[in-house]
Amino acid sequence: MVKEFDLQGLSCASCAVKIENKIQSQAGVKSANVNALTGTLKAEFKDKEAERGALDLVKQIVNKLEPDVKVSEKGERLEEGQSHSHSHDAVNSKKELSLILSGSLFFVLALSLQYLLKAKPYIILPFFMLAYIILGGEVLYAAFKNIRRGRIFDENFLMGVATLGALATRNYAEAVAVMLFYRVGEYFQDLAVKRSKKSISELIDIRPDYANLKKGNDFEKIHPAKVQVSDIILIKPGEKVPLDAKVLDGRSALDTSALTGENQPRDVEAGDQILSGMVNLNGLLTAEVLKNYENSTAAQILDLVENAADKKAPTENFITKFSRYYIPAVVGLALLLAILPPLLMGGAWTDWIQRALIFLVVSCPCALVISIPLGFFGGIGAASKKGILIKGSNYLEALNSLETLVFDKTGTLTQGVFELISLHPTEGVSEEELLKIAAEAESFSNHPIALSILKAYGKEPDKSELSNYREIPGRGISVMAQGEKILAGNARLMEEEAIDFQENTLAGSKLYLARDGSFMGSILVGDKIKDDAKEALLSLKKRGVKQTVMLTGDNAQAAKPVAQSLGLDAYYADLLPGDKSDELERLREKTSAKGKLAFVGDGINDAPVLAMADIGIAMGGLGSDAAIEAADIVLMTDEPSKLNDALDIAAYTRKIVWQNIIFALGVKLIFLLLGALGIAGMWEAVFADVGVSILAILNSIRVLRYRGV
Repeated sequence: MVKEFDLQGLSCASCAVKIENKIQSQAGVKSANVNALTGTLKAEFKDKEAERGALDLVKQIVNKLEPDVKVSEKGERLEEGQSHSHSHDAVNSKKELSLILSGSLFFVLALSLQYLLKAKPYIILPFFMLAYIILGGEVLYAAFKNIRRGRIFDENFLMGVATLGALATRNYAEAVAVMLFYRVGEYFQDLAVKRSKKSISELIDIRPDYANLKKGNDFEKIHPAKVQVSDIILIKPGEKVPLDAKVLDGRSALDTSALTGENQPRDVEAGDQILSGMVNLNGLLTAEVLKNYENSTAAQILDLVENAADKKAPTENFITKFSRYYIPAVVGLALLLAILPPLLMGGAWTDWIQRALIFLVVSCPCALVISIPLGFFGGIGAASKKGILIKGSNYLEALNSLETLVFDKTGTLTQGVFELISLHPTEGVSEEELLKIAAEAESFSNHPIALSILKAYGKEPDKSELSNYREIPGRGISVMAQGEKILAGNARLMEEEAIDFQENTLAGSKLYLARDGSFMGSILVGDKIKDDAKEALLSLKKRGVKQTVMLTGDNAQAAKPVAQSLGLDAYYADLLPGDKSDELERLREKTSAKGKLAFVGDGINDAPVLAMADIGIAMGGLGSDAAIEAADIVLMTDEPSKLNDALDIAAYTRKIVWQNIIFALGVKLIFLLLGALGIAGMWEAVFADVGVSILAILNSIRVLRYRGV
């Protein structure tokens, strides 16, 4: 019972935290997550009754905390998937800039009267007050509204108290200067966040705008959400493929870089499957829609990336909790700083109040609250640009602690494209007969070995003669053909069925065949190791992965040469799905307490093991719903080398995040001490707040431009 909402106009990270905490505390809510970067809320409700009143509840809370934010259920935006938020942002930016400029004008005028013309105080004061009201009116009003709602400790309160205190101590120029630089800083901070949002949007800009739907002899341009499965669409040169489809007519080259991160175009023709988000480069394609818009590859990827913030990294959770207690603690310290020294040591009250006000200005935690989530979200965006989909910043951070990497064999380390190498019939059985029996047994299977046998057979088996088809997990296949029981599988199947068979000792994957209890022979099938697998595994070792292991259902003779060729630390063969889970658990026990174990598989057959691992990674997930559903990370190509890119991005993101944490806390601590000692003034305090925030945000944006090492 999860519902999603759009929060249009939400751009403040600390506001997002407050909304999230308030909704989370409601009786009928199980969990809530607000993403300030995408302006979305995802809430899970305990029962249907609570879910029915969800929209009203969210609107009530958001209206109380942030009245300017508009709430709607996800999907209620304009049909074309667009909103007016950009125009609203532009209007708000112009309004903010005009207030800053007009306030600055009166401030400069007041300073000119004071220092150049030596005007009387009663002439100067109105200009200072006018500048202060223009610049600080909204801040004071926001603080007042928040206090009425029971929200005392926020940045508006801190700036309001600090500047009103400065006015009370007749430091008019400093009061206006603090408010001016606070507003200027907020303006540039807002621009930086909007820029980062735009950059992330461009990184994952694969959403199709329209589809050319065939209606009679004509084509009509409509929104992809209106297209149904089996409809016929036309994709012109230069257009995005709007929906997952099968090419019916035409030939072209497609740019798949938005999905895979690869620049090499992909040639397609009639019969090939194409995915939404690809770009048609030259030819004209007519295609039949295979999936509706909601289930298309582009929609799934966008949803995955946009909702990645639901699963926060431990660092993010720490910063969120830290900021909740940080401001009240600093306000308490500021109060003590204003009262205790003059009581205990004497001195002017105004001097210590001034120091306390500086203390308050410095203390605002915006630099951390905004830049840390932005850094992680930027890392996820940068990864998606390279064809690596990471479902949460917790998984991105976990990659930095990767210690044990476990691989499936077929389709992960090997190409998964099997070829028939040789036929080994028993005496009295021809090679043609053996291949025919194997093709009949494998005619209903989509396993790579089955497909290689059917390809070698070269024609379609007569399925009308087949019955009682049964797949035996981890063993093989049983089927009745012309009234005779055919068995096709591994050595274990032969042993369990008490077949007197001759073991094939050649390297490769073997398929043993029996008919009515008599052994007919074996077929040897080979699979090639992926071109980049060996180099990728060597690089992973250099990046700190301590152990690489392969788990496979293939026999040891097929697994051993692959493991030796790639330099794996260990391999385990002849495993059933349940055996893989047991082996993974044993490997986890050998991993250190802080280390992480990842399993890399195809995301379909290995779904249970993907779920068990600390990090489940699906290889070759392009177009596979099961892969995207089962894994924590999806590599949109089937290249093992993408794992190195993922680790590099994770390390770079962590570096940026910790730079921001150390820089922000370090600068604030220094200026808190300088302010308490009376060395730093209001100007320095504003830099320690707004300046640090802007620098931290700009540093976070560097993640978006990551190009690799």
